[in-house]
Amino acid sequence: MARPAYIAVDWGTSSFRLWLIGEDDSILGERRSGEGMTSAAQTGFAKVLQSHLDALAAPEDLPVIVCGMAGARQGWVEAGYIDTPTSLSAILTGAVSVPGQSRDVRILPGLAQRDRQAPDVMRGEETQLLGAIAADVKGEQVVCMPGTHSKWVRVADGQVTGFSTFMTGELFDVITKHSILSHAVAGAADMPADSAAFASAIKAAFDKPALATNLLFTARAGQLLHGLTAAGSQALISGTLIGAEIAGALSSAGQGAAITLVASGRLQALYEDAFRILSLTYTTVDADAAVRRGLSAAAKAIWPNDERKS
Repeated sequence: MARPAYIAVDWGTSSFRLWLIGEDDSILGERRSGEGMTSAAQTGFAKVLQSHLDALAAPEDLPVIVCGMAGARQGWVEAGYIDTPTSLSAILTGAVSVPGQSRDVRILPGLAQRDRQAPDVMRGEETQLLGAIAADVKGEQVVCMPGTHSKWVRVADGQVTGFSTFMTGELFDVITKHSILSHAVAGAADMPADSAAFASAIKAAFDKPALATNLLFTARAGQLLHGLTAAGSQALISGTLIGAEIAGALSSAGQGAAITLVASGRLQALYEDAFRILSLTYTTVDADAAVRRGLSAAAKAIWPNDERKS
């Protein structure tokens, strides 16, 4: 078995993922929990981290590289932002040290778009981006990272030229739980998914995104007037939000830009279906693998092999 080289951590708002990485980049151990920034701010970031390191019996002198919300203003130590446009490699040089720790702990910065007409920020996704896109790839690319707040990033010749955030996941949660449409989706979890309703909604919202809020209401009207099922209503809401997101994201992308989807699990399946429905060409990169590669690139830049403790 390879010797441990460093600890990689993806610390989100509500999730915590940690990997013990070997000198050959193998995964020697893994920990996951719901101890995201919100929880860790109460418990203590150092205490949460140490509990997971103890569970893996990680050597006491191993360095730790962290991305995500631990670097937010409300997090452990504010890591700030790197302004776009910027090179992907700039992410590697902006890590901030956490003071007062017995081991070397660094937190990576986020990215900021300071355009007054389209201000935007990301934290955590920049590390996925670093692991998903080769810095030496030429031409224009559009990277889609779906989630609670989906990120669409525009990359040209290794430079991040801009990005857009879409609150798709959060809106879906709010609409299906706290709006009048919550009644329309009651019982949907016990029914088979309605792929036809999803496809129809994707196309309708992509073709006419300005009608998105009108299309959403058809989830209720369709039930009252045409017997639309709860599963159909849920698929319609999901498809409408995702279709409008894709339309908005591609409106600011260059013609013919290649789409890279960085996702896993259910979101990967949903967005792959959406791209196929819209006849969009794409390639998929596993989200977990991407963030690990990004953290690995940062660790190797900060602690070259001859300087890394083991």
